[in-house]
Amino acid sequence: MSSPAVVRTESAPPPKPVQRLGDRIFSGSTLTAGALILATLAAVAAFLVVQSAPALTENPEDISIFTSGETFWTYVWPLIFGTLWSSALALLMAVPLAIGIALFISHYAPRRLAQGLGYIIDLLAAVPSVVFGLWGANTLAPMVQPFYLWLTENLGWIPLFAPPASGTGRTILTASVVLAVMILPIITALCREVFLQTPVLHEEAALALGATRWEMIRMTVLPFGRAGIVSASMLGLGRALGETMAVAMVLSSSGAISFALLTSSNPSTIAANIALSFPEAYGLNVNVLIATGLMLFAITLVVNAIARYIINRRKEFSGAN
Repeated sequence: MSSPAVVRTESAPPPKPVQRLGDRIFSGSTLTAGALILATLAAVAAFLVVQSAPALTENPEDISIFTSGETFWTYVWPLIFGTLWSSALALLMAVPLAIGIALFISHYAPRRLAQGLGYIIDLLAAVPSVVFGLWGANTLAPMVQPFYLWLTENLGWIPLFAPPASGTGRTILTASVVLAVMILPIITALCREVFLQTPVLHEEAALALGATRWEMIRMTVLPFGRAGIVSASMLGLGRALGETMAVAMVLSSSGAISFALLTSSNPSTIAANIALSFPEAYGLNVNVLIATGLMLFAITLVVNAIARYIINRRKEFSGAN
């Protein structure tokens, strides 16, 4: 008896998914937006490079903004130093305070109080930089000047507090305090949102094992939010690096490179120097100022690249995965 023939049928290919018009429009718009960002960044970089070329190639003696024997690099180096120094001081003061405020709002304060504090912190980010500059120059600087005098008299042997103290209080430390206040809302708001995303099961497990609230935060919240803290800090650093009016109004600069925080010989920053010098600049002087802007652009790119590297290294240990 012959076995029945086996009929093999090939399975039909799966139907192609039908993409709706709304999905196609959304996908195309997001792709366009991403490409537009890259194109804008490339256009800005090209403009800065082209406009900066004369400042780097022309004879420094033909540029009136330079003093005798000065070159572009000797002119821009104190500005780079002042930009990095003031921003680093501001970040050093703002990050611990921002983390503490964010932890208090997210894990310690009652719900109603936490909501009110959150609104206040968010409103601080909307205050114009000119207002911070007026506050720093007219209120903060005179208020801290006696304290600066006390520091130089009692701790003047420390290089950071070397005398003589500024008679106006408009020093690099005062400008850094103003910058710290300005970047505090940004860092606090982002850290608060990151801390609130910590899995509740992780927190409850730590508490169930007998951990105190601080031990629970140290074991679960902070490791989970480590990448977010770095991101928030780098965003605040970017704001501090590019801040113009507040620093220009508060800082009494002399162009010197000094780590002393309380003297009247303070390095200026790139952004403040451009704002103060650009209205009277002409000819090659404009190209010099644009070239200093190119240096600030490069510093910002390097800072963001370092932040991205740190985040990529640390995110596998953050608990988010």
